[in-house]
Amino acid sequence: MAPAATRSSIFRLINASQHSACPCHGCRSTAHNHAHHGALALNQLRKFATPVQTVEKEYAFEVAASNLRFGEGVTREVGMDLKNMKARKVGVFTDPIVAKLKPMQVALESLQSQQDLPFEVYDQVLAEPTEDSWRKAIDWARQHDFSHFLAVGGGSVIDTAKTANLFAVYKDADLMDFVNAPVGKGLPISETLRPLIAVPTTAGTGSETTGAAIFDVTSRAFKTGIANRALKPVLGVVDTANTESCPTAVHISAGLDVLFHSLESYTAIPYLERTPRPANPILRPAYQGSNPVADIFSMWALRTTVKYLPRIAKDRGDHEARSQMLLAASFAGIGFGNAGVHLCHGMSYPISGLNKKGPKYKHPGYLVDHPIIPHGISVALTGPAVFQFTAPSSPGRHREALAVFNNVTVTDPSITSIPDAEVGAHLYESIACFLDGLGVPRGLKAVGYNKSDVAMLVEGTLPQRRVLDLAPNIGDVAGEDGREHLTRIMEASLEY
Repeated sequence: MAPAATRSSIFRLINASQHSACPCHGCRSTAHNHAHHGALALNQLRKFATPVQTVEKEYAFEVAASNLRFGEGVTREVGMDLKNMKARKVGVFTDPIVAKLKPMQVALESLQSQQDLPFEVYDQVLAEPTEDSWRKAIDWARQHDFSHFLAVGGGSVIDTAKTANLFAVYKDADLMDFVNAPVGKGLPISETLRPLIAVPTTAGTGSETTGAAIFDVTSRAFKTGIANRALKPVLGVVDTANTESCPTAVHISAGLDVLFHSLESYTAIPYLERTPRPANPILRPAYQGSNPVADIFSMWALRTTVKYLPRIAKDRGDHEARSQMLLAASFAGIGFGNAGVHLCHGMSYPISGLNKKGPKYKHPGYLVDHPIIPHGISVALTGPAVFQFTAPSSPGRHREALAVFNNVTVTDPSITSIPDAEVGAHLYESIACFLDGLGVPRGLKAVGYNKSDVAMLVEGTLPQRRVLDLAPNIGDVAGEDGREHLTRIMEASLEY
């Protein structure tokens, strides 16, 4: 079978076959045999393995992010914020653990300090939310007439609050109506949602800046979510005091999420290569492909994480490192919230989802009563193999990432002397070494998976088109679903 064609080559050939003018040098002379050129182009098209449809590429990107407030102790301002917004009644979301900690106490005191600011608290958010836990939160929100929402917690809490907000407005909608296609219907969100303030208590998801919300579809044993700019909070309150109580294991897992948010968004296919071009701006996805604005935030977050996450792993009381990681999480959120993520995240969803029925791995340091592969860990398990695979798509960007991991400049001879064809192998080793230094399980076998599970993990990844379509060598290749590539990456990730 002939190799699959890249979309760019197909569009060039279509252009050659559809225009009467000769494509070379802009010449319109009748002396050229235009029929010959058109026939040649069509014959070349027939060699490709997949049918070709004319699909226009994207031509624009948008930048959307929440307002951010960063500083020590800023949680105490949320009551004034909500009062300034003329909140009539506030729905407050947290989880059973954070409900007992200082960040929630400070937030409640701030609300109570304001006159005529009623609120209700939902403290049953599940770590790593499921469709059932989301439905319970939605039902609770629908029972109240909230004008505003406040989320105090990690990504699970903020994502749950986003979803409750959405379905409190769309009272008759079903959960799967807005879930990303093809798992759900992926309907657009045209109604204005209630204002949401997010107060993160972990330095990881960056959910305080994005319109993404992720949950575990237990009936299908993988994760997916809702991604729409309408979901993003109006304000992210990033308080450096709020991660003081985080256990080291949570710091590491959350930090790994930051690491791969930044790496994946920086190496996603360029936004100009994404198809199809939306027929209406409301249909332009939040995850658009790498772009100049997202690149700046993603690279800063990558450098900061590589520098400071190992320091937190050694001493979670390192105030500078904790502060910088909180900022990195928000920066990475702005980066991937506008560019998207790809393979590590796409494959992490079945890795964590299937664990509940399969290996039943419970990560050390997590105070939960159920099996859990924390999100950041599940993302990191395939990291070395993923970036060895994507490196040929943009050796320059992967070379920059390699320089960051090796703590040298991109012009250092140790980096410039590496041939493009070998950048991926070097990056594999550098990422693996970094993860090993943090005590991350060394591959899928270390959390209980075996080679016999690979096919099942791949099947759980294939529906994640929202992120797979941004993956180099998959999202930019016509007719490529990625099955063969995903299988090889999963096998290469069994151990390292």
